[in-house]
Amino acid sequence: MTIALIGFAILFILLFLGLPVGIGMLLIGTTGFAWIIGGLDPALQLLARTAWTNTTLYSMSVLPLFILMGDVIGRTGIGGDLYRCANAFVGHWRGGLAVATVGASGGFAAVTGSSLATAASMSQIAYPEMKRHGYSDSLAAGAIAAGGTLGVLIPPSVVFVFYGILTGNDIGMLFVAGILPGLIGLLLYVGAVAVSVRLKPSSGPAGEKSNWAQRLSSLRPVSAVAALFLLVIGGIYLGAFTATEAAGIGAGGAILIAFLKGRLPWHVLRASLLETAFTTTVLFTVIVGALVFGNFINVSGLPRELSSLITQFELSPLWVLACILAIYMVLGCVLESTSMVLLTVPVFYPVVTSLGIDPIWFGVLVVCMVEVSMITPPIGMNVILINSLLPSVPLQRIFAGVAAFVLADVIRLIILIAFPQISTWLPYLM
Repeated sequence: MTIALIGFAILFILLFLGLPVGIGMLLIGTTGFAWIIGGLDPALQLLARTAWTNTTLYSMSVLPLFILMGDVIGRTGIGGDLYRCANAFVGHWRGGLAVATVGASGGFAAVTGSSLATAASMSQIAYPEMKRHGYSDSLAAGAIAAGGTLGVLIPPSVVFVFYGILTGNDIGMLFVAGILPGLIGLLLYVGAVAVSVRLKPSSGPAGEKSNWAQRLSSLRPVSAVAALFLLVIGGIYLGAFTATEAAGIGAGGAILIAFLKGRLPWHVLRASLLETAFTTTVLFTVIVGALVFGNFINVSGLPRELSSLITQFELSPLWVLACILAIYMVLGCVLESTSMVLLTVPVFYPVVTSLGIDPIWFGVLVVCMVEVSMITPPIGMNVILINSLLPSVPLQRIFAGVAAFVLADVIRLIILIAFPQISTWLPYLM
């Protein structure tokens, strides 16, 4: 256990010094494993076997396929189509453009699976429009930053893929488990906008009202992608195909839709393929590092010691869960989301399952905490990204704008803890 704690301390230092998270976990996991078992050769054999076994798994192809699907959709203007559609229906409300931004971000995040890609796209599409209508910097930037986090929870979610790989849970069930919590989050974000403009009406004045002909016309450009999303998630839910097969259908469908719309010239497809290859390589390195680090943690006996400590203090499962979520809240202030999941799940997962906590429910709660971490200071990845894209908006003003959305996330977390069935009802009907 002492060796495990030393390993964690060294890893945190290396991450703060800028070492990539995957490389850091590979280094500490291999070294720590060798230290415990007393030999470098077995540790290197474990590293090689873990890398080969896991990167050649059929189920791992879900990552590059969903990444390709999201990148093709992101490069072909679907974000603008979604924003115009949402704006046509709610843009005439006070704060309506912010609501449209949240709705469009939720839809864009659902089909791309990327929070950062959503925030980047909406910064270029929605922010100028909101500023043109007199919206405050804090509400405009805050709605973009918070709306992008919905991509972490609404399927297909890369974080759910990570959780499924690390814990052995069915990725399709995890995707379906995120649907209702994601919709609740979307509704609470709309409520956060409504409260913000009620407290300060000048922050989000009403826009122009669209007629029904304009609204129906705005639905046409997004109908094909919406149908693709329903096909992918519906097929998983009904058991027509696995998550990996769904990813293949999603990637192929995205390419076909973009081609038929005339938005996929060769240079765009080539750029998407190269970006997919690069991102997949990075993520595979991170996953292998997490698995090696998880082996080190398991061999050290840290999860077993934590379970014994909990038994000794006779804490109820709910109290243990509350403590774990509090740790996630603190870690989210200083670590980016991927690092947080990959570092903690190997430690906490054996503890929660030994207490009888549902692993699907716990996965949803973990992903919700990741969502909160993307907009909380000092390292809110979405906020930092938007600040880099919109340098005229101070970082403090963006964090002020996301405060109402963080409160909405906390309310949703309380609801999901109080009613676990929200997370487990749909997946257990599959």
